[in-house]
Amino acid sequence: MNRMPDRPDTWAWLAAWLEENWPALYAGILAVVIAALRVIYGGGTLRRMMIEAPLCGTLALAASHGLALIGIPSATAPFFGGVIGLLGVEGVRAAAQKFFIRKVEQP
Repeated sequence: MNRMPDRPDTWAWLAAWLEENWPALYAGILAVVIAALRVIYGGGTLRRMMIEAPLCGTLALAASHGLALIGIPSATAPFFGGVIGLLGVEGVRAAAQKFFIRKVEQP
């Protein structure tokens, strides 16, 4: 069995990367867990859980990287990940559609 060589620079790079990206990763993981539990609690199938939970996680990961664009600190990403997991893909899509339609209709 090959062991990973002990390279302090690799571990330092990994630790720095995790420290910088932890809020986004935490948001994605939290969205996956909450979405999976929501589907199970609602009586959904294993197939639905296996599709919706990763979708919520990737949606939360993408949204967490866009928070800085609208002036929200990235430390709040786990909150948004939890909300995305709770609402689900369809709920987030409906909310986004309502928001963007309202923005387009304004003069």
